[in-house]
Amino acid sequence: MITTKTIFVAGYARLPQGMAAKHMFESMTITAEIEPKYGVILAADCTLITDLGKNFIRELLRGYSLNDGIEPLIQQVQASYKGKATSALIAALKDLDHQYHSSHKL
Repeated sequence: MITTKTIFVAGYARLPQGMAAKHMFESMTITAEIEPKYGVILAADCTLITDLGKNFIRELLRGYSLNDGIEPLIQQVQASYKGKATSALIAALKDLDHQYHSSHKL
């Protein structure tokens, strides 16, 4: 049996009109390196344009366990991210969570 130290998961969502990122990317993507036993996000990235925005999301996600459910993380995004990408970030997080739990059952 092969054991995996970490897994790489991606979540996607459509970007809203009027965002700078829409000119470079067709979708919001959140990628994460996850420790599979406890579901902890070790590192993350996203397709926001600014380094500040990317770093903000990285810090928000790092250390969170997807085994605790996605709703607390969504609430953190809603409370702390005040930009046009809020709904896209939430949709991408939900997709990331779905992809993690779907693949983790295998």
